[in-house]
Amino acid sequence: MNKTIRRASVFSLLLVLALLVRATWVQFYDGTALADDKDNRRNAIELYSAPLGNIIVGGEAVTGSARTTSGDLAYKRTYQDGPLYAAVTGYSSQVYGATQLEGIYQDVLDGSDLRLKTMMDTVTNTRAAPGDVVTTIDPAVQRAAYEALGDKRGAAVAIDPDTGRILGVVSTPSYDPDRITTGGSDDWERLTKAEDKPMTNRALRQPLPPGSTFKLVVAAAALEDGLYASVDEKTDSPDPYDLPLSSDQLTNENRSAPCENASIRVALQYSCNNVFGKMAVDLGQEKVRETAERFGFNDAEQDVPVRAYESVYPKDMDEAQTALSGIGQFDVTATPLQVAMVSAAIANGGELVSPHMVSKITDGDGDTLENYDDSASGKRIVSASTAEQLESAMQTVVTDGTGSNAQIPGATVGGKTGTAQHGENNSKTPYAWFTSYAKSDSNGKAVAVAVVVEQSDAERSEVSGNGLAAPVAKAVMEAALKG
Repeated sequence: MNKTIRRASVFSLLLVLALLVRATWVQFYDGTALADDKDNRRNAIELYSAPLGNIIVGGEAVTGSARTTSGDLAYKRTYQDGPLYAAVTGYSSQVYGATQLEGIYQDVLDGSDLRLKTMMDTVTNTRAAPGDVVTTIDPAVQRAAYEALGDKRGAAVAIDPDTGRILGVVSTPSYDPDRITTGGSDDWERLTKAEDKPMTNRALRQPLPPGSTFKLVVAAAALEDGLYASVDEKTDSPDPYDLPLSSDQLTNENRSAPCENASIRVALQYSCNNVFGKMAVDLGQEKVRETAERFGFNDAEQDVPVRAYESVYPKDMDEAQTALSGIGQFDVTATPLQVAMVSAAIANGGELVSPHMVSKITDGDGDTLENYDDSASGKRIVSASTAEQLESAMQTVVTDGTGSNAQIPGATVGGKTGTAQHGENNSKTPYAWFTSYAKSDSNGKAVAVAVVVEQSDAERSEVSGNGLAAPVAKAVMEAALKG
């Protein structure tokens, strides 16, 4: 072979190798990227080529799949009582993707989870029969919260303190996932641009100033630290309290309330700002933060399994800011989920069981793939003695204090009201909060609840935790305690 032919042969071989390398790259790298591209229509066609699995509430499916009559998708997602359960299910849309439980468990619901595959599915490379997601939601509790909130802008969360099972997650105003599941652009634009943000899950993903509900955390810190030995020991609390390094004073809404040097019980009963502002300063922000974080504040990975937004107790405050944080103001924020967790831990003897709203996931035959009830773990937040004292003080709030609208015949109820300032110099309508627990006197059931009302038709002077949020909490607790 002469030199010219040999060079041509080597060059040709290199070209062939280059083509093989490029073909392999396209097949296994670019191909995967193209297949996973959100704009690849074939993904939606595959996803909706067969009925999806369902999200189950109270033993009944609240989702479904309907055969389409046109287009290239064989099925579309449907919802039963869509607005009622939107904060739980989220949506699964051929255009806008999937959220909430629909998104988290998409591989279970569409049959692509490897745990669903039989040996024959693996051999034939076919999609397995879809599985289901069984929630912890109690339909009676969910409906009670939804109807009690009505046309108010707000949210409610209910937790079984003994098991961590989330019984209700409601956010209002809500939306109907059915309206966007097939990609209606007009509905999508209306919902995403609406001033009242119906697609925001206020229960899990909108932290707000918790106001006086945060006083429970400060009280817990004071008892755990030994600053005060009991909820009935008098505190060192001038009324009004002069904020350190400031010319401002911390006063109380009820100027005639017995807040000067009040005990923790009386201070919770009358929601005394001077007591808890001074208490936070006496403890110091580090001790308050430590207790808040045990309850779940400053946790950026709070999954139930939907990722909840972080509830924040801030750092690097001066003493005046620390005092304001003690009454749930300054830069303190909390979701209704977080506030419900505080009451749940207190009602459960100081132990917080991991809150979760999925009981288990199952395969197409109903066999359990993963059980979340069995894996829910408890964590000691405060001592049993501290929890018992706070339970008692919260009961006083309901029987003789600012939470009277939460009283339930035949049940022991404890609670804490909150009215959080909103806007610069409190220029906007305040947020009305109520957090509580209830224990049936007859059947042993228990529930912890948090409610926030952001906006309602009430006059500004009538906005209060007891007036707006407590009746909602009462309706939720009554539904949860029924035998």
